[in-house]
Amino acid sequence: MRNEFVKTSNVNRFLNALTALNERGAQEACLVVVDGLPGLGKTTTLRKWVAQTGSIYLRAKKEWTPSWFMNELLETLRVHPPHAFQKKYRKALEELAGRQQSAGIEGRTFGLVIDEADHISNKSAILETIRDISDMIELPVILVGMGKVNDNLTRFPQVASRVSQKVRFEKCSEEDVRALLRGRCEVPVADDLLKFVHKVSSGFNREILEAIANIERHGLLNPPGEGGLTMADMVGVTIINDRTSNRPINVPEVLA
Repeated sequence: MRNEFVKTSNVNRFLNALTALNERGAQEACLVVVDGLPGLGKTTTLRKWVAQTGSIYLRAKKEWTPSWFMNELLETLRVHPPHAFQKKYRKALEELAGRQQSAGIEGRTFGLVIDEADHISNKSAILETIRDISDMIELPVILVGMGKVNDNLTRFPQVASRVSQKVRFEKCSEEDVRALLRGRCEVPVADDLLKFVHKVSSGFNREILEAIANIERHGLLNPPGEGGLTMADMVGVTIINDRTSNRPINVPEVLA
């Protein structure tokens, strides 16, 4: 499978939100919430963006405290955390501001990504710490969750008011599946098999990539004709494992 990052409609919505963030009016409104079901490519998208921009990625923990959060932030910044919380906070601001300034000189957007943010979206102390950091240096902070973040933030209007952009990752469309197959699959795929992948994957990136791996495995051993690998070429072959039952789904002769 080709190691190519494909810009699906979800990715484009995320990138458009960042563009809008840079054009925001209220300078303190620097928070972005990215929500959606597991398996829709949120973490992959954010990790790619972090790698491209030199931004910071953290995965929230259920038992995070402000001090624990600050320690992980400083360790990711490769700075030894001081003992006192006030010193941790000042050091984090200093390091983040320096990196943000360097990114600005190079024309890059720099930010802090906090994945699994559902764990902290109902914790006032951590949210206030994040808000303070974002406010002080106008740092974009991206909170990535699985559907609870926006709802939980309504309990904290002083934080919710800082959310400039909301991006919801949706299930892949047929065109998204087409883009993923073209970008990632080393075997050409016919339209009927493409439509079958869209159907059985229910639009989840995770299942689509599993299908691509199985298509490639079969197609490289059994090279397809000019129109690409068809359902008829893969009859009886497992395309994915069902998400709920974990049972294999095999390719039928025709799309039902």
